[in-house]
Amino acid sequence: MRSPETELRALMLASQDGDAAAHRVLLERLSRHLRAYYKGKLARMGRGATEAEDLVQEAVLAIHIQRHTYDPAEPLTPWVHAIARYKLIDYLRRNRASVTDVPIDEAGEVIANDDHLSAESSFDLRRLLKHLPEKMQCAIEAVKLDGLSVAEAAQRCRISESGVKVNIHRGLKALAALIAQRTQT
Repeated sequence: MRSPETELRALMLASQDGDAAAHRVLLERLSRHLRAYYKGKLARMGRGATEAEDLVQEAVLAIHIQRHTYDPAEPLTPWVHAIARYKLIDYLRRNRASVTDVPIDEAGEVIANDDHLSAESSFDLRRLLKHLPEKMQCAIEAVKLDGLSVAEAAQRCRISESGVKVNIHRGLKALAALIAQRTQT
């Protein structure tokens, strides 16, 4: 029986070679692992499952966009874990988490410099966003890319705070579906 690392790595290699079915399976399996990871981390901070689901979608999107950076000579899970941690740290920064609310093993990273996102992946994401309705684009760009609070995003996008949240949630789902569709072709 193969280990989860071996199975996931094989799926990633097939995905890098253009196997759309392997890519879908990889993202589905990683979503389950990431969901458990984020729920555990966020529960210790008194945060909910909805936030964990948003982080899963962000991480899966980042894995999709950055899959070309994975080095096949290295194990996959540390690469995925690094992306997951960066997404969690970004989330905590965006939501202005107090360092006192963050587990001690994460606190240093929340206040560390953020230089992990490449201009290339940001460009790819902004290109994908063009396929979404304007309000969804605005909400995602304001909160997820520009780091604004929900209240600040509501002012920028000229919608309610609940509208920002709904547009982000629906927009991330639409992006995930768009990515899945593109990997099938």
